[in-house]
Amino acid sequence: MALIELNKDNFEQEVLRSEEPVLVDFWASWCGPCKALMPVMEQISEKAEGFKVCKVDVDKETELAGEFRVMSVPTLMVFREGKAGKRLVGVQKKEEILKMVYSE
Repeated sequence: MALIELNKDNFEQEVLRSEEPVLVDFWASWCGPCKALMPVMEQISEKAEGFKVCKVDVDKETELAGEFRVMSVPTLMVFREGKAGKRLVGVQKKEEILKMVYSE
């Protein structure tokens, strides 16, 4: 499954109402670490089973970034049953990201 681009119009449907867990990458186009993490996120999304992988451009979606208190990018968050759970900040290894997704 491809990475799903989130915005204020589809966030509720794709994340908050999702029946499966959702891994969300809050990122920015000017962010070097975000660019370094993108291939990892694409790999995860291609093989994701039992969860969705989405991304939010914090410059375009400042309200969403503010609502979830995203202060640094990249920030990865897992949502379950419409609630924000664990988060990781900064570039992470694929194994650490998957561990976060499957550990809750």
